[in-house]
Amino acid sequence: MTTNEHSMDSVLPEGFRVGHWSDTAAQTGCTVVLCPDRTIGACDIRGNSPGSRELPLLDSIRTMAEVHALLLTGGSAYGLAAADGVMQYLEERGVGYVTPWARVPIVPAAVIYDLNVGSPAVRPTAGSGYAACENAVGTLAGGPIGAGTGARVGKWQGLERAMPGGIGVASQRVGGVHIVALAVVNAVGDVYGADGTIVAGARGTSERWAATEFSGSLQLPLDPAPVNTTLIALLTDAKLSKVDAHRMAMRGHDGMARAVKPVHTSHDGDVVFTLASGMHDGPFDLVAEAGAELTAEAIRNAVRVAV
Repeated sequence: MTTNEHSMDSVLPEGFRVGHWSDTAAQTGCTVVLCPDRTIGACDIRGNSPGSRELPLLDSIRTMAEVHALLLTGGSAYGLAAADGVMQYLEERGVGYVTPWARVPIVPAAVIYDLNVGSPAVRPTAGSGYAACENAVGTLAGGPIGAGTGARVGKWQGLERAMPGGIGVASQRVGGVHIVALAVVNAVGDVYGADGTIVAGARGTSERWAATEFSGSLQLPLDPAPVNTTLIALLTDAKLSKVDAHRMAMRGHDGMARAVKPVHTSHDGDVVFTLASGMHDGPFDLVAEAGAELTAEAIRNAVRVAV
C-alpha cells in the first residue's frame, strides 16, 4: 500500500540533517546536507552552465559510493570555498572515506549565481560552510535562507522584473520509504503550478505576468545574459544502487520541467542530486516518480514561501 504525505515543512529521513548560513544584507548564503553513514550519492546535470566540485565522483561508473555531505551555495564559483569548512567539520568528527593515512570527507558541491544582487564582494567562505554544519537539524523549512537567500525567478525579462526565489521543500512517504525534496530556485524561467498557471515569475508592465503579456515570447538572449540555476537534493531512506540513484536524479529533472519554463537554458546550471541512505526497500519506479513530483512541488513551494 502506498501512502502520500506532503508538506512545505518536513521532518527529514532518518539520519539526515540540514543547516544554513545566511547573509541577508549581502543576499547570499549556503546550505549543507549532512548524510547518515553509507549514504549513496548521484547527480544529473542538465543546465548548460554548472558550477560544481566533486561531481565526477558521483557518476555511476566511478567506484566511490559514499557521500558524507552535500553543499549547495550562493556566491557562484567563489562559494565553493564553503566546502572546505564542511570538510573541516566532518574531519573533526572522524567522518570520511577511509584511506591508509587519513579519512577524507566526500562533499560534492554546486552553486547558484547571486552576485548580481546584494553585495558581489561577499560570498560564502569556509567559515560559512562550517557554521551551516553547526546549524544542521533534522527538519527542513523553506524560504529566502541559506543558498536561496539571493535567489530570484523569472529573470528572462531582467532582474528588475524578477521575483524572489529561495528554498522550497516537499515530502512524501511511499510505502515504507521516506522522500524529501529540497529545492534552491534561482531560475531564468517562471514557476508554474500543476494547473498551468504562473505561481511566480517575470512581472509585466501591466498587472499581468510578462509571459501572458508577451504571449510567452522570451526575447532571449538578454544583455547582460541572466545568470541562474536551480539545484535539487532528493533525500531518501530508500535502498538504491548508485545506478538507480542516478536514474532517480534524472527523473528529478522531469519534475523541474513540470514547474519551470523555460528550463535548462544556456544560462542555467541546473543539477539534481539523489542521496539515499539505504535503510528501507521500496519499488524503484514509485520512489523515482515521487522524486519527480516532489521536485516540482518543492520548486513551487519555494516561491510561495518567498512571496
